[in-house]
Amino acid sequence: MADQTKTGENNTNDERAQRRARRQALIDAGVNPYPIASEVTAHAAQLEKDYASLSDGEDTQDVVSVAGRIRALRRQGKVAFIVLEDVTGQIQLFCRVNDLGEEGWGLLRQLDLGDIIDATGRVLRTRRGQLSIAPTKLALLSKSLRPLPEKFHGLTDREVRYRQRYVDLIMNPEVRDVFRKRSAIISLIRRYMEADGYMEVETPMMHAILGGANARPFVTHFNALDRDFYLRIATELPLKRLIVGGMERVFEIGRQFRNEGMDLTHNPEFTSMEAYCAYSDLDGMKRLTEGLFKAIAREVCGCEEGHEVITYQGQQVDMSGTWRSVPLSEVASQVVGEHVDMDTPIEHLRELCRANGIETEDGWGAGKLLFELYDELGESTLVDPTFVCDYPEEVSPLAKRKADDPRLTDRFELVICGHEYANAFSELNDPVDQAGRFAEQVAAKGMGDDEAMGYDYDYVRALEYGMPPAGGIGYGIDRMIMLFCDQPAIRDVLLFPQMKPEVVTRADIASQLPEKTDNAAASVDVIADDAENGAANEAARDASAPALSTGLTRDQAFALLERYNKDPFHIQHAETLEGLMRYYAEKYDPANVDFWGQVGLLHDLDWEEFQDPVQHTVKAGELIEAEGGTPELVHAIQTHNSDNNPELPQPEAKMERVLYAADELSGLIQAAILMRPSKSVMDLEVKSLKKKFKDKHFAAGCSRDVIRHGAELNDMELDDLLASMIEAMRSIAPDREEWLKNHPEQ
Repeated sequence: MADQTKTGENNTNDERAQRRARRQALIDAGVNPYPIASEVTAHAAQLEKDYASLSDGEDTQDVVSVAGRIRALRRQGKVAFIVLEDVTGQIQLFCRVNDLGEEGWGLLRQLDLGDIIDATGRVLRTRRGQLSIAPTKLALLSKSLRPLPEKFHGLTDREVRYRQRYVDLIMNPEVRDVFRKRSAIISLIRRYMEADGYMEVETPMMHAILGGANARPFVTHFNALDRDFYLRIATELPLKRLIVGGMERVFEIGRQFRNEGMDLTHNPEFTSMEAYCAYSDLDGMKRLTEGLFKAIAREVCGCEEGHEVITYQGQQVDMSGTWRSVPLSEVASQVVGEHVDMDTPIEHLRELCRANGIETEDGWGAGKLLFELYDELGESTLVDPTFVCDYPEEVSPLAKRKADDPRLTDRFELVICGHEYANAFSELNDPVDQAGRFAEQVAAKGMGDDEAMGYDYDYVRALEYGMPPAGGIGYGIDRMIMLFCDQPAIRDVLLFPQMKPEVVTRADIASQLPEKTDNAAASVDVIADDAENGAANEAARDASAPALSTGLTRDQAFALLERYNKDPFHIQHAETLEGLMRYYAEKYDPANVDFWGQVGLLHDLDWEEFQDPVQHTVKAGELIEAEGGTPELVHAIQTHNSDNNPELPQPEAKMERVLYAADELSGLIQAAILMRPSKSVMDLEVKSLKKKFKDKHFAAGCSRDVIRHGAELNDMELDDLLASMIEAMRSIAPDREEWLKNHPEQ
């Protein structure tokens, strides 16, 4: 198989070389293979419709100009047949040497499958009944240098189709149909919402505070403000601010970004629609949803009114009538074979989870356990549209509590064929209740929940001005497209789904480059590096600042450290921080690696000899300045003790925020390493470190509050900080391993 693949690649490269040669021959002959424009007066589908009554062998005097890609080419002496494909379909070109003349016929001999051309000529129908155009003029619009696959449709490697979507669209008309239908559905959604009195709005893509959903975010750096922002995971909180402001019905269709896994129904970048209606509630969102889905079924899928029945992956889905509503606890009860609800003892719910292979955490209450039973076991059993209602408050931080049971919320999720398509609330508008729930989310974040929200002070302030009762809903647009287009995977309805970066070799790049360019051009090696590491290189350039000076050599700094520290543990801790700071400097500030390193090396210079929590780093500053150290070095070091001494500067620069986080967390990691049989960080996992983090009796001297604050300062989730610091510790592990061998008592 490998030999066959290699042979195929060689054949392709040979064909590309031949096509490049034909391209150059055209240029040498004065023919531009990529002209600026062309004229198109007709399309294939309209011609088929307009000339449907044309008899076999009948000619017309109607002259049209068409353009498209050559899909088939057959030459027979002084006649040639070209199948031309445009956006609407295919039309045949019946080319004759007498019609084209010597110039046109010469061009025809230079054409390849895949070339894009235009043709002008009379409409006729051949004696065999094929509607055709007899061109008197041909023009090459774009020379195709890479041959189309012969059997692209039959490829089993779907990754290639997703990665090269342009080829997928060329070769597979049914794929183009899916995306035409996608466009039609989104257009219909807009018209439906506007007809119902909703106004479309746009809200920010970058958020300073995480909110609106429980999900892991992407983080990006905002250079103008010199701080990290989240790419939005939801539009909920900005839209509800508009409800406060008096916009009674608003909606937004837009991209969301969640730094999570990829599977059949999830892509890190996806499209959603959220809508909010003042003076409405959950029932209003049910009516909106039923109406919208039925309208799509009728207009896009061709269903009759009152009989909105579609098929999805072999399952018949009946959308007609009034959709069923069922409490979440009822679905969970059906799948576990006994009645369970919020009154079921927590330990019994935990036993049911264990019996069904569902992992749980100690801090989960009845609501979270009940939700897990439904989510893992019950959701997949629902086929026809079902509103699953009465979600526990524990998993619904933005929904209003039910009046008859405040442990539950007025919320539903729409489930069809085992998948969620919408999530709706009777919106929480009590600012005091909302502030309390945000505080609970921040506590959950501190306990390691990397999907918990932040505390949005401004949103609570908005609610304090008064928000009317409102219903709100969010739809997964991509999943809706999957449903109505009968597609099994979300990648099938995304033109450009997220993919692992393709491995592009230097030979691949070299095969595309011209022999020379008009101006100076980068080498293949530079291009390859930019292609592989472009984003990382750009981030490093953005983060770089003018080189800072410590005023000390590294040897001078280490000698100063040894003068005031005799305990090998303190020396080792300083060297560890030096290594960590250098590691992070390479990522964030490569111009100042040595500066960052000395900040780490000297950050606890005065602790062993003076041990004053308030004056810690103050004395260090005096010692450093006396040795010739710069004020910048002193300032950076002193920031990590500002919690104990408010007169010291706060950690603001990236270097200072990293030092704050690394100092405390590295101590916890070191303690965790010493408990492992291997005495090595190489096999330490985040899950294991989190257990040690949650055990307040383990390494009690390492403040969990400081570690949490360190994550906040660096705009990171706690899990991400733990993972990052473990990776950094691994990068300097050889030095640490040697130290451990020499100090087994530690």
